Amino acid sequence: MTALLSTTYFGPIQWYQKLYRHDSVVIEQYESFQKQTYRNRCIIATTQGPLALTVPVERHPTLIKSLRISNHGNWRRNHWNALVSAYGDSPFFDYYQDYLRPFFEEPSGEPPYLIDFNQSILQCVCSLLDIQPDVSLSTQFTPTQHSKLNGEADSSLFTLHSSLIQDFREAIRPKHPVPDPDFQPRPYYQVFQQKHGFLPNLSILDLLFNMGPEAIFYL
Repeated sequence: MTALLSTTYFGPIQWYQKLYRHDSVVIEQYESFQKQTYRNRCIIATTQGPLALTVPVERHPTLIKSLRISNHGNWRRNHWNALVSAYGDSPFFDYYQDYLRPFFEEPSGEPPYLIDFNQSILQCVCSLLDIQPDVSLSTQFTPTQHSKLNGEADSSLFTLHSSLIQDFREAIRPKHPVPDPDFQPRPYYQVFQQKHGFLPNLSILDLLFNMGPEAIFYL
């Protein structure tokens, strides 16, 4: 089974669950950029509640593979300061911070492509999780398709080149996600849980900082 995913910036736990549980993963790079999605944002837990951290992008062209990150503003510093404020007292922040800090340092030269930046993050997080997924980038755009499994229509399942593909591009999104019966968030320790209750499906960073090496068992 292959999972078809959109690229993500420190994606949610649901996204990494698919990465870990599927035989292989294809990340779509020929789709058009969509605002207010995990492609360039992640959601963390703060003392005020959930907070979205958004990477600014240059909007022309709009294909994901050609989209560059914008260097305007101090978003890298702001994101890092937000993480330190939110997770500085979490059990494993000190353990992981040196691996993650380089993603929030100002680069030299031309801004990187969003897809390349996200792929570098993916490689780092997989190393911290101690998983080795089979990941590739798409070679063409795959439209949403319909097939039947066990006699029931399922818009997320289809066959491509004799392989069974499960499409999660519409299921893993901050707003109006398509139902995903394979993902049911279970509570784990969170720094601000007593104040806000358990906050499900936050960025993978929330799971790493709070659970450390045990994050793999949650996935």
